Amino acid sequence: MLQGKLRLGTRRSALAWAQSLWVAERIQALKPGTRVELIPIETRGDRITDLPLSQVEGKEFFSAEIDAALLAGDVDITVHSLKDLSLERPPGIALAAIPQRENPRDVVVFRDDVPQRLLAGRALRIGTSAPRRLENVPRFLAQALPGDGKSNVECVEIRGNVDTRLGRLHEPEGSARHLDGVVLAFAGLIRLWRDARPEGGRARLNRLLRNIRWMVLPLPDCPSAPGQGALAVECRSDADEVRATLAVLNHDPSARLVNAEREVLAQFGGGCHQRFGATCIDHSAFGSLLYVRGVAEDGKPLDRVTWLGMPDSPPKPVRSWDGFTARESSDVPAPDVSRAVDTAFRDSSAPVFVAHSRALPKHAAARLAKHRVWTSGTPSWWRLARLGVWVEGCAEGLGYEWIDSTLSEPVLGLPPLAEWQVLSHAAAADH
Repeated sequence: MLQGKLRLGTRRSALAWAQSLWVAERIQALKPGTRVELIPIETRGDRITDLPLSQVEGKEFFSAEIDAALLAGDVDITVHSLKDLSLERPPGIALAAIPQRENPRDVVVFRDDVPQRLLAGRALRIGTSAPRRLENVPRFLAQALPGDGKSNVECVEIRGNVDTRLGRLHEPEGSARHLDGVVLAFAGLIRLWRDARPEGGRARLNRLLRNIRWMVLPLPDCPSAPGQGALAVECRSDADEVRATLAVLNHDPSARLVNAEREVLAQFGGGCHQRFGATCIDHSAFGSLLYVRGVAEDGKPLDRVTWLGMPDSPPKPVRSWDGFTARESSDVPAPDVSRAVDTAFRDSSAPVFVAHSRALPKHAAARLAKHRVWTSGTPSWWRLARLGVWVEGCAEGLGYEWIDSTLSEPVLGLPPLAEWQVLSHAAAADH
């Protein structure tokens, strides 16, 4: 650190630059008088774009050159996506802070004409190269996409930055580069959208996210890479003054959740090649839940939810309650429900939250074609999909409030929650 100036080493990609710029602005806001200069560094992962990472030899695809610059004293701090870092870091480098984590979920961004392709029985080409996503996402989409649950999904290996991947949704149908959907980290899109500079990420996304459909993947079915959504801010381990400066960025709850996920990575192995996801969440009512799904390095299937409890509670397995086994009941006769839904949807295009699939009369499913639809959990999602409804996401069985922050992300382009319509039991109207 030279006279209040920090040199921040970062990759050149739009996403890396956006997240490094955010860290620089946070440092300057929390430590007045400190100036941060971004230093672009090209990495091997940026140069090799024609191969999936699983076929590239060695590790640290996106950090080796940046690490070298840090250890050589060419830069003072570095910023990485934590999911890209291996568990063992080079001697002399210290993790100084994990800032507050962004949304850890994956999303699939689809072309707007995908429902017509599904009705015609045509296969969908979905771009992703992560072994974890290849393991979990096709199985999820088979149930989540509208239709009979037998959608033909072909996963295509894809590399490149977010612009490149989203750009393939706009390629002419029939071309080799045409894709019907791409799987991306939601956190990356959030960070790009936040970069409102004239040449920043939001300007790019405004163009690339035209005429698309969203699907936000639920964590119980598609947990993300350990550490996804979190940033790692590093410096040299002997740079005491720099470490003290960066400590103000650390967010202890995010660091605790990420550490639980990386413990799973250490237990089952895999690194960038792992075929499982692991995401830990904090729920205000339930405490910490750890979702793990996929296949371990030794081929052992993994599919579990662990309740890590409230503070000082021992971890233990979770057995979820299935509301579909509860007795069917309603205070409102079915014909009255149908008339109410028909009236509500006749002249509106507002987003709809379906609190339970039974709240939607079967004949009214077609009326949701022009609405953006979310629901309570995956069982209701599957039932709505069989009725032909495109569902964007769900509350993962944890209550409507659980997805409030997700629905409020500006990149999704959803209106304030007060403008939504909700289909629910009459007794829930007061909520």
